[in-house]
Amino acid sequence: QVQLVESGGGLVQAGGSLRLSCAASGINFSLYSMAWYRQAPGKQRELVARILPSGRTNYEDFVKGRFTISRDNAKNTVYLQMNSLQFEDTAVYYCNRDPTNGTFSWGQGTQVTVSS
Repeated sequence: QVQLVESGGGLVQAGGSLRLSCAASGINFSLYSMAWYRQAPGKQRELVARILPSGRTNYEDFVKGRFTISRDNAKNTVYLQMNSLQFEDTAVYYCNRDPTNGTFSWGQGTQVTVSS
């Protein structure tokens, strides 16, 4: 059974940084493209960034230059380093596989709140 556990969220002032982690179990992690998503209040969940098994990354325009996705296959963990946070980045952040081939069951997410 796949389990995804996100952590690292919190309250931060605009311009600040946070590093999110997502520990995966129940999958052969190194074979999967992984991604970070977010869902702001009243909005649909949206893709933020993805990382391929090779380490190649892709970012949505609204986080380019500010966020960095990375992975540690030895720890079955994917990270999201978030810098220059903006009020608009306030959301619950989730990790999952790249949506191209569907997603696993969602974890509980981690709340990121940016104060302006």
